Amino acid sequence: MVERVLAGDERSLARLISRIEAGDAVGSDALRTLRPRAGSARVVGVTGAPGSGKSTLVDALIAVARERGERVAVLAVDPSSPYSGGAILGDRIRMARWHADTGVYVRSMAARGHLGGLAAATLQVVTLLDAVGFDLVLVETVGVGQSEVEVAAAVDTTLVVLTPGQGDGVQAVKAGLMEIADVFVVNKADQSGAERVVRDVRAALALAAPEGEHAWMPPVLTSVASHGTGVREVDAEITRFERHLVERGGLALKRRGRAREEVRALLVEAARRALTSVSDAMLDDVIAGGRDPDAVALELLGRAARMHRVD
Repeated sequence: MVERVLAGDERSLARLISRIEAGDAVGSDALRTLRPRAGSARVVGVTGAPGSGKSTLVDALIAVARERGERVAVLAVDPSSPYSGGAILGDRIRMARWHADTGVYVRSMAARGHLGGLAAATLQVVTLLDAVGFDLVLVETVGVGQSEVEVAAAVDTTLVVLTPGQGDGVQAVKAGLMEIADVFVVNKADQSGAERVVRDVRAALALAAPEGEHAWMPPVLTSVASHGTGVREVDAEITRFERHLVERGGLALKRRGRAREEVRALLVEAARRALTSVSDAMLDDVIAGGRDPDAVALELLGRAARMHRVD
């Protein structure tokens, strides 16, 4: 499977991602083999409230990257279907024009109730896409508002997309989104109220300006992604921030943070799966005083570790 993926077989790549999502040994072994190849891709997260035009902006950014000849992968973390548990695939509809382009790979992942706007396996799949040779990996979150701050730990550059008509611009970026943004994009800027959103966000940024001569001040840009307006400027700011990271040593810190978040996510997932295996007999034993809850917890975590080959 690894050989086929490295040869560019898209079907094998899709199957491998499914294995990684399922958390099985084949996916883990393949990723372990490929991981040393990772480290070259630019990883950009796109987050914001539902309806802000994230998918349309991502589609436009793909076009700019393809003009440069870059291979682009998109991870669109969709809401889960309440019936099948799978991704609703809404984002693929907006990116359908890339279906025949072998330089673009779009994958929808179901959030499956995972908080923070990202699916639990997202970090592993980002590493996989990096390792198999994509130049740019775009991670679009599910669009659940202020709880989407987790995306910042999974990417090098975070775009926060706002839009007029969603209330006060400052309220839209409070409680986390203000802190994680490397670039703000006020999309649908042809609608009334866009100038106010830009003004409010810039005023809020000025009040909490980062300290230091070389600190990064997130720019606030406007775009009409459906028409391609302002998208090249967004792309240029992403490049400028990436250069800033490299010059200030921030890229290494970002990559270390991503590794830490991946370890944390795997631990949380192992604990979640362990919790589902708690039997009534174990609980009755705890109630009767025969066993301590911490002993049961450690046993279940050990069992989960053996199941998923976690040493």
